[in-house]
Amino acid sequence: MPKLDEKTIYHVLAEVRLPGNGNDVVSAGRIAGLTVKDGAVHLSISTTPEEATVMDAVLQNCERAVAALPGVESVSAVLTEEIEAPELLPTTAPDSGTADSKLNAEGVGAIIAVASGKGGVGKSTTAVNLALALARAGKQVGIMDADIYGPSVPRMMGIDGQPPSAGGNRLFPKESYGVKCMSMGLLVQEEEPLIWRGPMVHSALEQMLNDVVWAPLDILIVDMPPGTGDAQMTLAQETQLAGAVIVSTPQDIALLDARKGINMFREVAVPILGIIENMSHFICPHCGERSDIFDTGGARRIAENYGTEFLGEIPLDMAIRETSDSGRPIVVSKANSPHAQAYMEIAGKLIKNLEQSAATKAGP
Repeated sequence: MPKLDEKTIYHVLAEVRLPGNGNDVVSAGRIAGLTVKDGAVHLSISTTPEEATVMDAVLQNCERAVAALPGVESVSAVLTEEIEAPELLPTTAPDSGTADSKLNAEGVGAIIAVASGKGGVGKSTTAVNLALALARAGKQVGIMDADIYGPSVPRMMGIDGQPPSAGGNRLFPKESYGVKCMSMGLLVQEEEPLIWRGPMVHSALEQMLNDVVWAPLDILIVDMPPGTGDAQMTLAQETQLAGAVIVSTPQDIALLDARKGINMFREVAVPILGIIENMSHFICPHCGERSDIFDTGGARRIAENYGTEFLGEIPLDMAIRETSDSGRPIVVSKANSPHAQAYMEIAGKLIKNLEQSAATKAGP
């Protein structure tokens, strides 16, 4: 059997013609992205808004051509448009569209974004342990790794390998510790860089929401990319989020960026469910003395100033880092530890906030 690689796929795609001029999609430069892993092929084809209708037929021809290759287990193909950078959003929610028109994973009760204004504050570690704490609290939980360029959820959850196909272009999420997981890190090699433009990132995020069999879930945790750029704004604006949890360290520079994250969500009318202060303090394992390495209490003050809930403090501790790096998060590997209990308390507050929000929407 010939090796299934990009060269082989490009060869068959060169036989797919564009309508009108007769050029093939490869020579015309229409292949915007291509990844191959364990029999799963992911393909992006560039188009324009004017061509979208006719290019849909080209997309289907590409899918059929690739699917016919020996060794192909599944084909996922999308059209991507070359678009200009979005303008700054107004300070109020957009008037166009309704909540029902936003991206939403079928069969999921609530989608929660775990976000940070900057990288390096332990957002992904927090998201993973929070998802596991919610599962321990009796909820059906999934976690979607939306950090396309730096996916870390597979390593932290101790999973790898291609997600199984659910037929057609849909995938079943991998499962670890009772939590369903999906990440771009499961679809490409761990050390392979993704050099993608904005439209391709948007398409990948949309597919992870809509083309993955998440149901049934009570809660889907979305580990957001760090910062407040285009990918973050797209998720915040176009996904039907129940709310966002902001993760920050106590130091001033991190708190400044946390404020930016809060304001971003508020601009698109996404509720802030609370703020977590990560790396809040350090307890010396030898003498028991507490050291506030990054200051302390800053996230609590931000929560008070913005009128949102302070969900809790997570210390800076080697055990949290070691268990995350080894794929055995502390909430499950050291379930009785004070650190695991801190995550459980935060999960309890979050469940309460979701229930209150649902009751408010339901009305009397």
